[in-house]
Amino acid sequence: MTDDIYDRLARCEGFDWGEGNAPKVQARHDVEPGECEQAFVSEPLLVFADPHHSQHEERWRALGGTLGGRRLHLGFTIRRKVLIRVLTARDMNRKERMIYEQAKTRFEEDPDVQV
Repeated sequence: MTDDIYDRLARCEGFDWGEGNAPKVQARHDVEPGECEQAFVSEPLLVFADPHHSQHEERWRALGGTLGGRRLHLGFTIRRKVLIRVLTARDMNRKERMIYEQAKTRFEEDPDVQV
């Protein structure tokens, strides 16, 4: 499932922000939609399948960074095959930051490495 998620993300044309998810993401953890979008285009972006929350549609978890250096944990799905819909976003916890920073170091040493 996750092997092709990076290809699927590369085919996405934008984000699906609506009255249901944008205010919720901002209100719960003070994460702006623009910060979520930045995390998806920054490198590295680590993506993991989320089978626990995938009963009705495929969902993933991602770790990524913003231009301002904020480290985010995002839950998302892909709608209509071309739109990323962020369902939740928050700052990474200590364990997630450690995983992300290790991957970032490997990526900076070799941008072609699969992180």
